[in-house]
Amino acid sequence: MGGLREVAVPFVVTGPSGVAVRTRLTCLTAGDEEVLRLVGAHLGSLASRDLKVRCADGLEHSAESWAARKRGLTGVSSSRWAGSITKATHDQWALARRGQLAHIQGLEAGVKVIRHRLSLPVGAKGTRRVPGGYRSRREWHAKARRLRVLETRLEKVRADRDAGRVRVVRGGRRLLGTRHHLADAGLTEAEWRRRWEAGRWFFQADGESGKRFGNETIRITPEGDVSIKLPAPLAHLANAAHGKYVLATKVSFAHRGSEWADRVAANRAVAYRIHHDTGRDRWYVTASWQIPPVKTVPLEAALAHGVIGVDTNADHLAAWRLDTHGNPCGEPRRFAYDLTGSAPHRDAQVRHALTRLLHWAHSCGVTAIAVEDLDFQAEKTRERHGRRRRFRQLISGMPTGRLRARLVSMADQAGMTIIAVDPAYTSRWGAQHWQKPVTSTTRKTSRHDAASIAIGRRAQGHPIRRRTTPPPHDQSDRAGHRTVQADRRALGREETRPRIPGPRTRCVPPDAARTRATRASNTVRGARSDQEWVQNSLLLTE
Repeated sequence: MGGLREVAVPFVVTGPSGVAVRTRLTCLTAGDEEVLRLVGAHLGSLASRDLKVRCADGLEHSAESWAARKRGLTGVSSSRWAGSITKATHDQWALARRGQLAHIQGLEAGVKVIRHRLSLPVGAKGTRRVPGGYRSRREWHAKARRLRVLETRLEKVRADRDAGRVRVVRGGRRLLGTRHHLADAGLTEAEWRRRWEAGRWFFQADGESGKRFGNETIRITPEGDVSIKLPAPLAHLANAAHGKYVLATKVSFAHRGSEWADRVAANRAVAYRIHHDTGRDRWYVTASWQIPPVKTVPLEAALAHGVIGVDTNADHLAAWRLDTHGNPCGEPRRFAYDLTGSAPHRDAQVRHALTRLLHWAHSCGVTAIAVEDLDFQAEKTRERHGRRRRFRQLISGMPTGRLRARLVSMADQAGMTIIAVDPAYTSRWGAQHWQKPVTSTTRKTSRHDAASIAIGRRAQGHPIRRRTTPPPHDQSDRAGHRTVQADRRALGREETRPRIPGPRTRCVPPDAARTRATRASNTVRGARSDQEWVQNSLLLTE
């Protein structure tokens, strides 16, 4: 099939490598909140200073410079606080480098597309895989100017990457830009200032196995007591021994609380992070730890009870259950979610939709869910899709990364196996081969429902295309339907119908074929084809 790319083999997705649970710090006194603000602001200033030094080092960074930075922070905080700050700085610098590389790849893709379209005549037609020329001279001129802008921007970013320069905004670049649009954001300058300062605080401590309750800096006992090791300049605020401050509240983790309690009781490493939600004026603590990688189930074992194919869309998940032979069973299901509003609301909508999907899969007795291995990083540019602004907004709004991470984590707890398949042509072929056959007078099948069938069949290793209908008179019932999938153990499922001697009418006895073969026909039409009709000569009479 010319023009089609090779489809990757489906694979079982590995389970999560870590766990993070969060709970609220309630019933804090005014003194507790003041201490938390002072500690967060002090450590935040140290983190900003350390990030500045790390960015200045660039590619010349080494283990010696890392150790020097840690020694410089130890005197104004503690050894463990200094270790947490330098590690977080290194992770943030590495994340900025990865984002810089992704930005370069996006600029290169845009430049390539514009150069190709500018090289074509105005109004030249394109194909589904290669765009054509621009529609008018005005658009051609505007894109020629944009090409120069992108080339200049690409050259600058490449120079920064070669020199090891990254640009990081502690607190977030989006929140920094909100400062110039306070009226649109519905914030006052004081409210924005509180959010900005809280976003630049640093209040996270890495765990350490073998230490009491898994963390020496921020410690939470199995009974829920929270104690914080204060930095050296704030040691005078301690209300407990060894320079620690004990909060007046007790915490408990509702989600995976037993796992957390087991780790704390065994003195295994648990990392904690405390942050302040300025919008609701609430304090939260997040506990996280690493888990050993779970051994993946073989693909054949995961598909032993069938599979549920899931098609991801901008506002819903379309799912359909398939049996072991690739046939859709029952009715399609749709799990809707709303991605408008704040980030916590969108995240809650995704979790709710995935929870309903997993519950339905468990009720069906299926242990495998097939999803597309989507990645729109190279497909979001306006240079590739041109004026299709609605389509660009559609694919940009699909939470593919977050949904995939949430689904893998929740499926691991539910005992489900996630199978990732290549998304190539699933919607097109699903609509072509399955949308019409599974549509009836009582069920209207959408394109997304048909795509879920294609995804499930690809995970099972079946071709998406249904069996080709044989010629009418080669079908088993002469002119009926013979494209239904048959069990692979059924005898003669791919062979022609065996020849049964005798006529196929019920009004003739079974032995009619044997008796008919011994007598000649009385009519010309019923004569055997191997007979030759000859006109005999007239009889001569004496």
